[in-house]
Amino acid sequence: MKVVGTGCGPGLLTEEAIRAISGAVLIMGSSRALDLVSRFIPEGCEVRVITDFSSLFIPDHAVVLSTGDPQLAGLGFLGGEIIPGISSLQLAASRLHIPIDTVTIIDLHGKGNAPLSADIASELRCGKRIFILADPAFRIRDLCTMLGGTGEGITIVLCENLGYPEERISVGTVADPPVPQSRLFVVLVGRFPSKDGNSPVSD
Repeated sequence: MKVVGTGCGPGLLTEEAIRAISGAVLIMGSSRALDLVSRFIPEGCEVRVITDFSSLFIPDHAVVLSTGDPQLAGLGFLGGEIIPGISSLQLAASRLHIPIDTVTIIDLHGKGNAPLSADIASELRCGKRIFILADPAFRIRDLCTMLGGTGEGITIVLCENLGYPEERISVGTVADPPVPQSRLFVVLVGRFPSKDGNSPVSD
């Protein structure tokens, strides 16, 4: 079995991933993952749309698609050979010009509006940036309420549909955070390099 990262949006497959998909006889994945790789699926390949991988039998010869990178809230837990993809974390870091080693990751994907740890505030005080892989039900205002007394200069960056034509990056503060307009988004919190003296990106 191969678990192949599709990247978080169109055109973000690696060459190794393309080779694995192009040589597959059985491909399994979500509808979104399959859409991202459709042009590389060979003729005659069996394609199975999967909505729940938790109790699924996966044949040894299958290529299993994982959106983004299988090791970032993906399907890497299935085992087998893992071929990474370009993740939303990588893309967000490149858009915002920040090194990934300055980022602390919080995975809330598939966890609704799970409560956040107060440790976020201490991470921010240490100069870290927080990357939240958000569930569609995640409420940014709840995060801001928790961060109320963290200090000045904290920016909230909302990255929606990263890698897609409708990609949107918006910037706000703890007092006035950006509001999601889609269900596919990540949130970064912290201090960021400025392009205009005020914010890390231009809306």
